[in-house]
Amino acid sequence: MKKTFKLSHPTIKYPRLIEATKNEVKKYLKRERNKTLPEYADFWGFDCRFGQTEALAEEIHVAQINEKISFAESQEWTEFYLEILAVPAQRTKRNAADEQEADEESEEHDEDR
Repeated sequence: MKKTFKLSHPTIKYPRLIEATKNEVKKYLKRERNKTLPEYADFWGFDCRFGQTEALAEEIHVAQINEKISFAESQEWTEFYLEILAVPAQRTKRNAADEQEADEESEEHDEDR
């Protein structure tokens, strides 16, 4: 999906346009995740870009999409560009040192509670 979303309409109110945009993105992600994967892949990854225009778009993580749309709403943008490209990806195995660091971080977090 490469699309410039227009956030102005003569009869539809601004908050409804934002909700419709978020819903359209959510449906697109769900549709892409349900497609069959190539044999070498474990999951669908997404390369995303967001900005006021296509030229100003910056790379973002897929989890930041709603946050960025809300930011556009708070700034009262009249349009924004969103690009989401599905990419088959393969999970990488964590080595023992990474797992040990993750365990130590979780133990520190548990102690803070």
